Amino acid sequence: MKSLFLSAALPVLILAAGPALAESAPVDPAAASATNPPPHFPRDLSPEGVKAADDHLALEEVDGAEARAFVAASNEKALAALTGDRRYEPFRQQAEAILTATDRIPGVSFLGEGLGNFWQDAANPKGVWRRTTLDSYRSNQPQWETLLDIDALAKAEGRDWVFKGANCLAPDETRCLINLSDGGKDAVTVREFDLTTKTFVEGGFVIPEGKHRLTWLDRDSLLIATDFGPGTMTESGYPFIVKSLKRGHPLAHAAEVYRGQQSDGGYGVSPMVFRDKAGAVEAVLFSRPLDTFRSEIWRLADGKPVKLNLPERVAIEGVMGGNLIFSPDQAWTFDGQDYKAGSLLSLPIGVLGPVRLDIAIGADRATVFTPTPRQSLQNVTVMSDSIVAVIADNVVGTLKRFTSTPNGWTVTDIAVPANSAVGLGDSSKSKGQVFVSTQGFLTPPTLSLAEVATGALTELKSAPAKFDASTHVVEQFEATSTDGTKIPYFVTRPKDLAMDGTGPTILFGYGGFQASFPPAYKPEMGKLWLENGGVFVQANIRGGGEFGPGWHQAALRENRQRAFDDFAAVARDLEQRKITSPRHLGIYGRSNGGVLTSVSITQHPELFNAAVIESPLIDMLRYQDLPAGASWIGEYGDPRIPGDAEFIARYSAYQLLRPEVKYPRVYITTNTRDDRVHPGHARKFAARLGDQGHDHLYFEDTAGGHSNDADPVANARRWARHYVYLAQQLMD
Repeated sequence: MKSLFLSAALPVLILAAGPALAESAPVDPAAASATNPPPHFPRDLSPEGVKAADDHLALEEVDGAEARAFVAASNEKALAALTGDRRYEPFRQQAEAILTATDRIPGVSFLGEGLGNFWQDAANPKGVWRRTTLDSYRSNQPQWETLLDIDALAKAEGRDWVFKGANCLAPDETRCLINLSDGGKDAVTVREFDLTTKTFVEGGFVIPEGKHRLTWLDRDSLLIATDFGPGTMTESGYPFIVKSLKRGHPLAHAAEVYRGQQSDGGYGVSPMVFRDKAGAVEAVLFSRPLDTFRSEIWRLADGKPVKLNLPERVAIEGVMGGNLIFSPDQAWTFDGQDYKAGSLLSLPIGVLGPVRLDIAIGADRATVFTPTPRQSLQNVTVMSDSIVAVIADNVVGTLKRFTSTPNGWTVTDIAVPANSAVGLGDSSKSKGQVFVSTQGFLTPPTLSLAEVATGALTELKSAPAKFDASTHVVEQFEATSTDGTKIPYFVTRPKDLAMDGTGPTILFGYGGFQASFPPAYKPEMGKLWLENGGVFVQANIRGGGEFGPGWHQAALRENRQRAFDDFAAVARDLEQRKITSPRHLGIYGRSNGGVLTSVSITQHPELFNAAVIESPLIDMLRYQDLPAGASWIGEYGDPRIPGDAEFIARYSAYQLLRPEVKYPRVYITTNTRDDRVHPGHARKFAARLGDQGHDHLYFEDTAGGHSNDADPVANARRWARHYVYLAQQLMD
């Protein structure tokens, strides 16, 4: 897992016009703090010193009395400003129509002999899990069979259930593990479900709420990492022990098969079971995270775990014919052969163990793909005898099939639309098929089915347009960052934009966790923003994965400032091109993007007139103490270490706010039930802005979790609030 957030659209201020670019100078928060520290900048950067300087610790108590009162008062003010706007109700209705539309493409996965889909609309806001046949799905009106009605289940059980997916046992896939979240949290309750009877299995597997890592081993056994009691969870709140749980046995009787260490970082140990096209187990692996990005890979051999000789930064893609398919995220040397970071490799599992097979593997046989400097490996699907992969080339997608031959790997291009985002969906080894999606900023998604053996791509569904794209055009430019690095970004703008600096513009960025943002259709943005004459800009800054591991690692830890500099460089480039100006430029980011946006307004308030800061990390000097912050130390550094605290303090926006600086009027928003990024970040930042007299809006929804996928009707209200605020700041 490389990203803080999950999204279906991968898924992201009263201020006079700022000074001309030639007169703007970057703010050096560290230098300013040394000579004239902000009022709440800690004199002592130790955890105790940071805590002592924090006058809003009570807002970290998720359901504390002071926190509830703060949220209630803030919500009242925000709703008055946003829902009272004449644009709110039209925006809400338009967003709801899009999010609940029955003509959108039903996303499907292979499910036994048919296809499964989870569907939400106005009549079923919590959704129904259902299935159909491929032939029926191809038709204009597929016939769906309901498997599980989440609205009905929630009502019957008196719970705020949110469906978080199902894990079905191959090859027949009649027994499934259903993940149910209470209110949209990442933590889930797992219950076994029988597709033949469409009921939960009486006496079946039931795992109580937690952040589990589990999978089927066989019909009567699970491999599970979870909270087994005191001392079985890491500091980040994730499991580090894997046990085998037999049917009919309580969790307390599960037998340990692998153990990491309590000091492990990242997202907890994960068991992985790889199967062939008949459902037989090919390999059982365990990924033990050392931190956010480094891990050890272990294999279960003869009932015992053995460590594989792999790089610590590695993505496991699958198993094919006894070979492990993987991508090193660092340069790696094996058997005297050098392999490039971001390449795709295939090696016999037997040569990777502590007692290796005596097989010499040349680099030509092992290397499936090696990227050029402006390419990166994005999605990989491992089939029975070939590999399908999405390769990003200067941020746009291409699709390739790789086939092993006695002389190495051959590559075949699979034709997809140019200048698109390309994504791989579910696949079936037995059928030799994989779902492929394509889309662009102005082009609605298309879902196709690829026959891997032939490379033939057959269109199954094409989504109708949800906004008028004829008025806009998409362009790609580059900005030059502080250190001279070229930063690509996309501009979607009106064809007749005046180019006089008055274009109301949203600049989106993320810049973390090796997450890539190619061109993607954002129907609510198109309807609520583009159709009203707006401009949308997507910046592919460092920290992301657009150009592979190096692009990500360039902005890790002490180099985080590069991501912020890249974002500011794009803002300046937009002004130089006269697309917009500070008076009409707003920024949007969520989760890790909340670090980016909060830092941007503290370092460069002169560049922006709006900022939507959603589900954000902001207090970076205490993030490790707010669940599940410690899992991200590999990305940001550890504030408990003096050297790390020093470079984090240079940008942590919560401590760097100043009463004398004129900041944009920002909109901060989060969710009480977000158990991935703690709501305390957003609350404390809003409270300190208020303490210092800075106009701002803060709204906290009470259900939905980090992913905002619990309820499309509630999600429509969320988007309406966002775009009302942005219109107020950038268009009025």
